[in-house]
Amino acid sequence: MARKESITKQMIIDGAFDLLKKDGIEAVTARKLAAHIGCSTQPIFRVYDNMEELLTELFEKARKYYEDFCISNHGNYDTPFVNMGLNYINFAKKEQNIFKLLFLSGNKNHTLYELINGNEHAFVMKEIKKIPNLNMNNVELIFTKVFIFMHGMAGMTITGEFDLSDKEAEGMLKDAIKGFIS
Repeated sequence: MARKESITKQMIIDGAFDLLKKDGIEAVTARKLAAHIGCSTQPIFRVYDNMEELLTELFEKARKYYEDFCISNHGNYDTPFVNMGLNYINFAKKEQNIFKLLFLSGNKNHTLYELINGNEHAFVMKEIKKIPNLNMNNVELIFTKVFIFMHGMAGMTITGEFDLSDKEAEGMLKDAIKGFIS
């Protein structure tokens, strides 16, 4: 008799991530996930105590995916925060459902700053160090202004209100950031 394939934890989380990317976090239910990976809900709840536990792990997988995206798309811009802003906007454009989960869902376990900064990568601090004649008293205000600007651009990208090329977005970011820093 042929042995039945066992559904692994990796298969479950990868299937949940596929659903997230394709259809959004609302599609990640036990029944839809089971159908997607070709099993009943029983293997899911054999591995995870509940959907909340699975969704917590899914969020971490999405967070890591964003970090890897930023690392692989690292530019060499002299103007602070331009690379970070372009990555943020392009991620919103290319991975709308993951972006919504990470940056628009109000996750209480992570602040937006923590998500953007990356766990061990200190993306924000690397950008802050690029600011000439930095006055440490202004750092928080500068970052807040930059984040509001890039978050607005990313949000407008998702809603279809923002359809600028990378070059145009880069120019807008450079102009705004120079204004925030001076």
